[in-house]
Amino acid sequence: MATSGTYTFNLDLGDIVEESFERAGLEAKSGYDYRTARRSLDLLFLEWQNRGLNLWTIQEGTQAITSGTARYTFDGDVLDIVEAFIRTDAGDTSKQTDQMLTRISVSQFAHLTNKLSSSKPLQYWLEKDPAAISMNLWPVPDSTATYTLVYYYLQRVEDTGSPATNNVDIPARYLPCMVAGLAYQISLKKPESADRIPMLKQVYEEQWSLAADADRDKSSLFFTPGGYRTV
Repeated sequence: MATSGTYTFNLDLGDIVEESFERAGLEAKSGYDYRTARRSLDLLFLEWQNRGLNLWTIQEGTQAITSGTARYTFDGDVLDIVEAFIRTDAGDTSKQTDQMLTRISVSQFAHLTNKLSSSKPLQYWLEKDPAAISMNLWPVPDSTATYTLVYYYLQRVEDTGSPATNNVDIPARYLPCMVAGLAYQISLKKPESADRIPMLKQVYEEQWSLAADADRDKSSLFFTPGGYRTV
C-alpha cells in the first residue's frame, strides 16, 4: 500500500476561512468575509487562553535580578506565570542552585509586616495590568549572591496577521478545533446560518474537549497529606 510518507499537513488562513465558511453553509466571497473571519479567529485564540492551561503555549524565560529591585515587568506576550524559581550563581557547574518561589496573593503580600526586608527572594505576587504583568519579589533581593529569575510562562498566541498565506500559531492537532470554533463564530454573524448554530456549537465543544484532553500533562500525580507532587 502506497502512502505519502509525509507529516506536514497544515492549513493557511485562506484554507481555514474557506473550510469554516463551508461548514457554516456559506461561501467566502468578499474581502470583508475574510477580514471578519480573521477578527473572529483572533478572538477565538484569546478565548482558548481564558479556558485554561494550554501546554503548547508554555515557554521558559529568565530575568537578571538587581539588588534592591523587587518589581519586574514582563513583555506583553506573557499572560501568566506557571512556575518560578531563583537561580543562584547561574552557569557555575559546581555552585548553581535553584530554589522554588511560592506564589502568594496580593492580600497575603499586603499582610507582610516588613515589605522592605532584604534577603534571597522566597515569594512573589503577580500584578496584572492591562498592558503587561509584573512580578513582585519578597524579600527584596539582596547582594549576597548573584540571582537570576527563571520562570515558565503562558505565552499569548500570535495574531493571525493579514496575508492569506499565513499559518496560525497553533499545533496541527488543534486545527479541527480551530476550524470548528471559527465556523461556529461565523454562524453567529450570518443570519442565513442561524439554524446551524446549535450543531456547530456542539461540534466545537466536542473538538475542544478532544484537543484539551490530548494536551493535558500526562505525568503521574500522587496525592499526599498537605499537598501533592508529580513525577
